[in-house]
Amino acid sequence: MIPLDVFGSESVAADLLQQVRWRNGVTCPRCRSDRTVKNGSYGHFQRYLCKNCDRTFNDKTGTIFAHSKVALRKWLFSIYAFLRFNTSLRQLQLEIDVQYKTIYQRVERFTKALDAPSLDLVGPVEIDEVYVSAGLKGRERDGRSRSRGLSTRGRGSYEQDKPPVFTIVDRGTGNRYVIPAKSADESTVRLLLANREKEPLTVYTDGFRTYDPLDEDDAFDREYVVHGDGEYANEDVHVNTCESHGSLLRPWLSPHRGVSKDKLTQYLRAFQLRRKLLRKPG
Repeated sequence: MIPLDVFGSESVAADLLQQVRWRNGVTCPRCRSDRTVKNGSYGHFQRYLCKNCDRTFNDKTGTIFAHSKVALRKWLFSIYAFLRFNTSLRQLQLEIDVQYKTIYQRVERFTKALDAPSLDLVGPVEIDEVYVSAGLKGRERDGRSRSRGLSTRGRGSYEQDKPPVFTIVDRGTGNRYVIPAKSADESTVRLLLANREKEPLTVYTDGFRTYDPLDEDDAFDREYVVHGDGEYANEDVHVNTCESHGSLLRPWLSPHRGVSKDKLTQYLRAFQLRRKLLRKPG
């Protein structure tokens, strides 16, 4: 684990937040006006006065760090370690000496603040599905305990605590997406492929029957390989990039010891951000 002092002092952390948040200029978080002036300080943070609504605010106002007595540098360290090293919340509790419930609430606010992936497909597109373990963690159940969904054979389902997660790779843009779904059916596939720049959209799949209706739709040009016949690649026709990206997903979820179905989307958005950052040069 990297040392906590990698972010220096609280003043250094405050300067970093100020630079990142106001890189396009200071605006009031309440009325969005840019008629602001400096108005003293709030601890290590700059305070401002909005001349439009006559309200004061500081660098943390309106962020996930607002109203927290925990040092900002500890929160920056937690987010960095969570994304870069996939550190569990229990481990973060030991590293920054903050109660688990407090860490959980802040990390949850962070993951909820992440934008949903916006699919604007250029193509060709690979699409595949992977099934992950996600149950009722953190919620009380009226019924008796049941075996986990992973113990059942065949493809999983949302009801069996093995919801499908679709992996999509747009070869035209290089973008990669992981999107959870309640079912791996035709309507879900069509919804995922709806935002496309041109038709027909070339789609590469495996032999899963859910993709079969795309063959009869003029909006798609589907080509596929049948893994059951030992066919995994036919020149450009394959879903190997999807499978490679999906293979990184289970290790991402593993340290968190079973993610609730209610929280799966948030963890996948954090995974999406992590993979995007790791693929950036430098």
